[in-house]
Amino acid sequence: MKYPILLPNIFDHPFTYESDIILNIGDFVIVPFGKSKITGVVWDEFEKDDKKTFKIKKVLKKLEILTLKKETINFLNWFSKYNLIPKGMALKLSLLSNNAVEKLSDKKYDEYATNIKDHSFELSKDQKKSLKLMNKFSDKFRVHVLQGTTGSGKTIVYFESLKDLINRGFQGLILLPEIGLTQQFEQKFYEFFGFKPAVWHSGVSKKKKEIIWSGINEGKINVIIGARSSLFLPFKNLGLIIVDEEHDQSYKQDEGIIYNARDMAIARASFENIPINLITAVPSIETYENIKKGKYSVSKLNQRYQDAAFPNYEIINLNNTKLEKQTWLSKETIEKANEHLKKNNQVLFFLNRRGFSPHVLCKKCFSAYNCPNCSINLVYHKKKETLLCHYCGFKSSLNRDCSKEGECDFIFSGPGVERISEEVKKNFPNKKVEIFSSDTMNKKNSSDTLNKIINNEIEILVGTQLISKGFHFPNLNCIIVVDIDLTTQGHDLRAAEKSLQLYHQLSGRAGRTGKPATVYFQTYSKNTKIISEITNSNPDIFLDRELEIRKKNKLPPFERFISLILTGENEQKLKKDAFYFKTFLEEKINARVLGPVSAPIFRLKRKFRIRLLIRGSKSLKLQNSISELIAKYKFSNGIKLTVDVDPINFN
Repeated sequence: MKYPILLPNIFDHPFTYESDIILNIGDFVIVPFGKSKITGVVWDEFEKDDKKTFKIKKVLKKLEILTLKKETINFLNWFSKYNLIPKGMALKLSLLSNNAVEKLSDKKYDEYATNIKDHSFELSKDQKKSLKLMNKFSDKFRVHVLQGTTGSGKTIVYFESLKDLINRGFQGLILLPEIGLTQQFEQKFYEFFGFKPAVWHSGVSKKKKEIIWSGINEGKINVIIGARSSLFLPFKNLGLIIVDEEHDQSYKQDEGIIYNARDMAIARASFENIPINLITAVPSIETYENIKKGKYSVSKLNQRYQDAAFPNYEIINLNNTKLEKQTWLSKETIEKANEHLKKNNQVLFFLNRRGFSPHVLCKKCFSAYNCPNCSINLVYHKKKETLLCHYCGFKSSLNRDCSKEGECDFIFSGPGVERISEEVKKNFPNKKVEIFSSDTMNKKNSSDTLNKIINNEIEILVGTQLISKGFHFPNLNCIIVVDIDLTTQGHDLRAAEKSLQLYHQLSGRAGRTGKPATVYFQTYSKNTKIISEITNSNPDIFLDRELEIRKKNKLPPFERFISLILTGENEQKLKKDAFYFKTFLEEKINARVLGPVSAPIFRLKRKFRIRLLIRGSKSLKLQNSISELIAKYKFSNGIKLTVDVDPINFN
């Protein structure tokens, strides 16, 4: 008997195989493919082109694995169409290194045994109200937004909601935006539930992933805490999805298979016909619009847990003081920090720039240190004594022959967190200072660092935006934003939205245990309106105005944007291809095609980049049209097309 078998590769269709044993849709099988043996899944439709003549090969083996659910197959088919990627690549996301794991012994799952302990967490009146709304219609698809100010106890509410589902025999998935959050979150989970969840992200070993993958498939593991990729696991009985910090830009996968995990989580919940909860302090503009339209229900927690006070905000006007050469902290700033340190408060200096300096320039020949692979500056990391490209990973030492004479004599323009850290250490020589960024906190010893911060063994932090993402530091009561002027500027479509979310999250790290806290903003700007807006206790005011602007200008979420990025090593050939491709699209598509234009980062990883932007209606018909046209168009050799549906970044 013939069967369609989908393989985890770049093909958008299944291949036809024969089998002597009866197979069902969703069965995992081993089949020959070329000279290899590969894992595939019996799919729900045959390859459409039946005019081909080929020798049909036989299925080698049916794997002893629970069938991939019809709901999951439907989701993967839709995921493929929506994001304009081959079906085989969608399936690849559900497998483990292109393989499936056959049933393991029950002992392998022992550490994830579900034994919910009794606890004495008392919910506030608002928390109980939110929980009631969250649990409403918990047996079918619905999207509920839990919007609560940072420190309001959102996590406890959705833990209670999850507990109810687990007690009813369902599996739960909690998505987190950053790997760095998992350790502290895992501890919080254990304190509440009394058992360990399974954790899924790129840092988990292959051996452990095999156990988790099998345990999820068999229904032996009930809760997954994971990054984006955990969304595609083969759940046996998924009953609830929770997206924590739903507004976070990290949910967007920008390389390889491009997708937005929050949006795809909503889609999977729809196909599974299960509830999904979106958790946030400040909703994304897309989520907020759906709340306004009544598509999503919402509950709000406007008070901090146990009525802890919100931080105060103060502006430090840099026009009133003269900073010394190569310094970025005013005397007033240092004095404010000192006052807090004397009270045994932790202090955070915030600057959203990694490394020591973003610009390295020779003062003799005036040439900068640029990445040879990308059209951007190399960032100097003093601690590693390395110049680093944050896009392609290129590294270089700080030695170079000067075009004038001898070696280059470098000067460093602009600060990064390492440079601010040095200045902080000079001003506070007796205090323990730690840098909090992706360079320092995604390491093996990061858990020790976190514990030291929590126990106030580290008195001063110098951090990037990573520190704003859900960490709980009980002694942090002073935050100093070093350069607010830098972060509120730019031409990014989402710049204002991102600033609002960032500073709400950031300020929420301070004063969480009830002690008086203050956030200070260093600024040269005389117009402090933007600071007032992003620190307003009611972010809905800002979001309403932002929605009006977007609607007036036909910007997302009121229109769909699809970014088409063409890359190639030959610049002239690329430009020519981009122009012809645009003409081809314009003749056949019912949408606006903007461009072609050079991408802001014109060269990346030795490839030149040109963008086209399609603006059209929010309908899957647009993706279907583009998919058909791409299949018909032949690009020149060496030209690659990448599709980004609903782009967040335009680099």
